[in-house]
Amino acid sequence: MTPRPVRASDPVGIFDSGLGGLTLVKAIRKLLPYENLIYFGDLARLPYGTKSPSQIRAFSVENTQFLLEHGVKALVIACNSSASAAGRHVRNHFKHLPIVDVIEPAVHEALTRSKNLRIGMIATCATVESGMYEKFLKAGQSRVRVFSKACPLFVPLVEEGMWDDAATDLMIRRYVAPLVRKRMDTLILGCTHYPLLIPALKRFLPKSIHLVDSAMPTARKLEKMLLQKKIKNPGRRKGRLTLFVSDKPRQFTLMGQRFLGEPLSRVSVVRR
Repeated sequence: MTPRPVRASDPVGIFDSGLGGLTLVKAIRKLLPYENLIYFGDLARLPYGTKSPSQIRAFSVENTQFLLEHGVKALVIACNSSASAAGRHVRNHFKHLPIVDVIEPAVHEALTRSKNLRIGMIATCATVESGMYEKFLKAGQSRVRVFSKACPLFVPLVEEGMWDDAATDLMIRRYVAPLVRKRMDTLILGCTHYPLLIPALKRFLPKSIHLVDSAMPTARKLEKMLLQKKIKNPGRRKGRLTLFVSDKPRQFTLMGQRFLGEPLSRVSVVRR
């Protein structure tokens, strides 16, 4: 069957393991207000960061196929665990689909910001174990020193709404203190959940350390790709945002609105 022509008005698809990717949706809506967006948050199978690479690849292909069934013209892999363990796999599986993920834009931002080329990175176990951030950082600047730390409890804490809690402060000190001692001047937040921890992180980190949130750099990368492909929506009406999730947990509305920065609407639960 011949695929239908891609239209500029077609939506951009975005998926994440949970609601953290809504921080990226927020940035895209700010930079590209006319784009129609479809978001899938796989809350039923959260977290991806503790899963095996083969399982993450399978989930990522399923998520991409689901979004393609809704007519997306491009894909954003908002989940760092998926981007690191399955980015190449998804691109090989869907060769016709323009794809952006969160890793390369964050790496470029970090290398631009760092003055001493000592860069820290916090992420899930899967993202750290993949070594993808270190690979891309060293490809961009061979002299860079990279200090990575897996923070497996951050995602559950954020998903529970514990952004400003003594337990979260304790885990920040436990996870991040070793990186501070490495004299880093830049810290990559290698998970879309982590921006909600920025106020807590700033209470602990020296003011000299720059935090890199991948949301806006990724939105800019998406805009560049849409322009290159000549599929950026030129409309003058605010784009639609359609939300799908595989489960609605406790505090769903509170968490989602905190991530997105606006009321949730058009939320549908789909069983995977």
